[in-house]
Amino acid sequence: MAIERTDRARRRMTAGTAAAVITAAVAVAAPAVASAEELVIATFGGSFAEDTKTCHIAAFEKATGATVAMKVGSSVQHAAAIRAMGGRSQFDVAYMDDSLATQLANEKLLSEIDTAKLGNAADLIAGAIPDNKRFVVFMLGATALAYNPEMMPEPPTSWTDLADPKWKGKIALGDVTGTSGMQFLLAMNRMHGGTIDNIDPGIAALKELAPSAVTFYTQADQIVSLFERGEIAMAPWYPDRVGSAADKGVKVAVAYPKEGAVGIRPTLSIPEGAPHADLAHKFIDVVLSPEGQACFAERKYAGPVNTKVELSDKVAKIVPTGEARDNLWFPDPQTVASNMPDWIRRWQREVTR
Repeated sequence: MAIERTDRARRRMTAGTAAAVITAAVAVAAPAVASAEELVIATFGGSFAEDTKTCHIAAFEKATGATVAMKVGSSVQHAAAIRAMGGRSQFDVAYMDDSLATQLANEKLLSEIDTAKLGNAADLIAGAIPDNKRFVVFMLGATALAYNPEMMPEPPTSWTDLADPKWKGKIALGDVTGTSGMQFLLAMNRMHGGTIDNIDPGIAALKELAPSAVTFYTQADQIVSLFERGEIAMAPWYPDRVGSAADKGVKVAVAYPKEGAVGIRPTLSIPEGAPHADLAHKFIDVVLSPEGQACFAERKYAGPVNTKVELSDKVAKIVPTGEARDNLWFPDPQTVASNMPDWIRRWQREVTR
């Protein structure tokens, strides 16, 4: 999964250059469609949505003549909506973490992606497209430790730092219905001797830690204001969100715990019954292009999956690379998918009641 690091100067490009190249490439590959066509994507909110507009949507719209409408929510919310649509999706493309995408694939609610329509498929890292071809991984992320460097001059080094009594009332935790909350639960469970099939130690650890949290956030950017006001010192959060917030002046930095951060493989999929499947493939290919990946990496601090992308030094300090990437732990998405309903019930009954 190593990113090729050749010809650094030639491959690095600005977001503006990237958008221009994407537009030209897609324009050559696909004729324009009627502007009345609207592609509906179910994506994540906050800075993620804004950078998606800049790096992918703008170029896609210019090249195809189609427009893009965004429905913002979490992976869990998107999965619930797709289930409710019952194979007659109003979404053309859905952004979800791999455990939820695996769940929907098992339920036959995601269409098979035609890799012949993805000109960039051959350049992706191993495993980006699963054998069933029901989704494609478009970036590498992680749940790591976000912290306020003014409140914590010494960066945290372990997940257990969140349980230090001096930070009681100064931490935020993710709700288990979101990726960071679920992954932090698994990280604590693993540290306390649990397995992915036995979540008891993790539930017990979170039950003890819960009173120290000022909130259990359900949307990733909900904790930005808490960092801005200095109300929290630390939280399990995403490096890409940390980078975006820091660029806006928020006092926040990222640390990778010595036990290993939990890896995230966000995916793109085409739900069954999507009205514009051909356009959906074109949009996904823009996201996977070297230009789209480079733009998103530089703006969103997203680990690229296209091996032709070279990271700038600034981005390489935030995204999981080197030892931090090697220490990532990826819970089996099939097992996570099958256990999630029970974990949510237990969380609601034992942790946040």
